[in-house]
Amino acid sequence: MADLRLVLDEAAQAALISPETSEKLLPFLMDRGVIVKEGFEAAQSQRPHTLAEELLSVEPDTETPRFVRGFHDILITIGVVILLSGLWGIASLYVVLPAIILLSEVLVRRQRLALPAVALTVALFVWTANLMVMWFPINPDFLAASHFPIPLLAALPVASGLYYLRYRVPLSFALAVMAAFVFAVNLFIRVVAYLGDDPSFPLNNLRLFSVILLISALCLFAIALYFDLRDVRRQTLRSDIAFWLHLGTAPALLYSVLGVWIGGISLLGQDHGYSTWLSAVVVTVAAMMLIGLIIDRRAFVTAGLMSLGVAIYGVFKQGNAGVDTYFYLTLLIVGVIVLVIGIGWVPLRRLTLRLLPHSLSERLPRAL
Repeated sequence: MADLRLVLDEAAQAALISPETSEKLLPFLMDRGVIVKEGFEAAQSQRPHTLAEELLSVEPDTETPRFVRGFHDILITIGVVILLSGLWGIASLYVVLPAIILLSEVLVRRQRLALPAVALTVALFVWTANLMVMWFPINPDFLAASHFPIPLLAALPVASGLYYLRYRVPLSFALAVMAAFVFAVNLFIRVVAYLGDDPSFPLNNLRLFSVILLISALCLFAIALYFDLRDVRRQTLRSDIAFWLHLGTAPALLYSVLGVWIGGISLLGQDHGYSTWLSAVVVTVAAMMLIGLIIDRRAFVTAGLMSLGVAIYGVFKQGNAGVDTYFYLTLLIVGVIVLVIGIGWVPLRRLTLRLLPHSLSERLPRAL
């Protein structure tokens, strides 16, 4: 089944319809159940399969974010990155913004190229951060409530939000939401630190600080789920927005849970015993894997694997194993976990959904 959005984008690129019409047609057609089938796929589905073909068949992927649509996107993105990097190095910071806007008008608004849109969204986010830091220097005390200046934290969601309103890039919406949460949390911490006359509130109240971060991460996860459940077929922009939100939410959930679990000591890098750290990470990542299976989001699961690798690496290092030994053992263990999850995702998800109440499982993406 071809993606209806891709068909409409191709029609817009061929000047058969305008980009504005394409945006309006997509929800209209989808609400009426319109789908697009490719003749080859239909023919293949009717052809009898041999035993070897059945064994070697690949399960269809239900999580396909639309930010790479071909090598043309990759080539253009490489050019965008090189051009902006060169301009950033030889010209004033103020010259980079017009270049970002001009490229966005041509590549995103007119040509609807997905991967260049991601690169330009990130470029605008980084440009805004650099500009705000140049105007309002960062407090060198990392765990002070005032470490990040308010103008910096306020400008990031505004810039990303305006970019989304103009170009409808899912990543820009996700960045705007996440940056808004960072701004709200920082503002709350500043107020609490001011009322308690404690400029180093995060340092002196690590567990409470972790609880605040955990509540914020759960709110972000709820927003990501909202977009996910509004598009269980993964066919609209809501699914792409949910993808990026899950990708940013998973690490926030992981580290906030760990901070609450072991009192925030891991956030400072202090030696609290790698066995405790490993136990906390393994249990937390296992819970995240189960959640990822339920909601059918591999991105949510993948985000915790790097931290799992760091914890395993630390345990081997503490055991005085040779450098090569614990490094390669870490790669081996994490690699096995990744392969087990990747290969067994579909049957594992079928099993998980069967254990859930029917009223809940029917609202989730179906198991293929």
